[in-house]
Amino acid sequence: MFKETSRDEMLVLLERQRAAFTMARPEPLSIRNDRLERCARLLLEHGEALAKAMSADFGHRSHEQSMLTDVMPALGMIRYSQKNMKRWAKAEKRHANFPLSLLGARAEVRYEPKGVIGVVAPWNFPVGLTLAPLAQAFAAGNRALLKPSEFTERTSELMAELFAKHFGEDEVAVVLGGPQTGQDFCSLPFDHLLFTGATSIGKHVLHAAADNLVPVTLELGGKSPTILGRDADVERAAERIALGKMMNAGQICLAPDYMLVPEDMEHKAIGAIQSCVGQMYPTLLANDDYTSVINRRHRDRLTGLVDDAVAKGAEAIVINPGNENFEGSNGNKMPLTILRNVNDDMKVMQDEIFGPILPVKTYRAIGEAIDYINAHDRPLGLYYFGEDAGEREQVLTRTISGGVTVNDVIFHVSADDLPFGGIGPSGMGSYHGVEGFRAFSHGRAIYKQPKINVAKLAGLRPPYGAATARTLKMQLK
Repeated sequence: MFKETSRDEMLVLLERQRAAFTMARPEPLSIRNDRLERCARLLLEHGEALAKAMSADFGHRSHEQSMLTDVMPALGMIRYSQKNMKRWAKAEKRHANFPLSLLGARAEVRYEPKGVIGVVAPWNFPVGLTLAPLAQAFAAGNRALLKPSEFTERTSELMAELFAKHFGEDEVAVVLGGPQTGQDFCSLPFDHLLFTGATSIGKHVLHAAADNLVPVTLELGGKSPTILGRDADVERAAERIALGKMMNAGQICLAPDYMLVPEDMEHKAIGAIQSCVGQMYPTLLANDDYTSVINRRHRDRLTGLVDDAVAKGAEAIVINPGNENFEGSNGNKMPLTILRNVNDDMKVMQDEIFGPILPVKTYRAIGEAIDYINAHDRPLGLYYFGEDAGEREQVLTRTISGGVTVNDVIFHVSADDLPFGGIGPSGMGSYHGVEGFRAFSHGRAIYKQPKINVAKLAGLRPPYGAATARTLKMQLK
């Protein structure tokens, strides 16, 4: 395990970065672009090595998946930020109040860097969820301290080594350590803090940041529902749900957490998912395409969710296409388990699953499914399958979620130009898109007053009199 980094050591890094940031202002966009280009080179030159490190940390992680879900999206966000940051960074003209605008008053907003950004990255996509927010922090002109997860120790150590080769510590630095380091990291007086992880931990992060009034972006999780409409193409929907649920063994904050299906379509939908899983993964234990659960503790937690549900009346359908013996394995791979007849007394319907378990609930009318979603915490993602435009709009307008993908799952996060974030227990704030640039920027209001004595002309200064009365009469309508 890592040696804990002390709070004093982290403060030294933070103060060094802040001093360098202040001395360098204003930095040209070319410097931001250079930092982004060095991030791109880091990924292009060492992406394969990072994928191998992630696999070692997981016990086994699909190499192709790591390249597709960590390296490629991070590089995509870097290129997207390089392409758009000049436009994002332009001052934005705003309207001065009438009649001041006629007299020569001017108003604008300048998007300026905040300073030093803290990024706490999770273990499930340790490279992608470090480099993507860093790209937008760099695009906005900031420096950064990074705290990767202690659960992906090899990946975190490799990132620390690679960043040290490509950057000075006054630009970006990686802080290694376990829970105490993480707690101390979140208590530092950053100019902005981004945390990606569990909702339960997010509450502590928010408390820690509050002591220094640090603005926070929380990317959390929750129970993202998947609705099959009555006219959904079941086979197509099943393939896409199975792909999203089996990717990274379900260890995705946006994974479809549970399914809502019409009563008379339940068996067909479950059967279609079973078939699709078998086509993609004829075997699981020795299949290089299928990722392991991160560790034994997490696997035991998932097994406990299934056991609890079965003890309370659920039916467990284990999808094990190769009839393999998972109990005899010394690894942490798990087959997908579909749970029928679930209810809210079961732990699996109370907490985010974050693994290969898929509960299924049935409904009679779409309003019943909508009411169920609305009776629970607002999710990070919501997925609707169906061709009925009226029903789709009913789902979209009567529910609230961080984001939505229609006729697929998870894919809204892949659109770089869309903001990504949750709402309520699933998160606070967002990044990706121009929203990410602005999250890491200070929108500074600039007002330029004309030479004419506006206060005297408009009666805005004592002694108040006729001019004041005219201004009030004109404005109070």
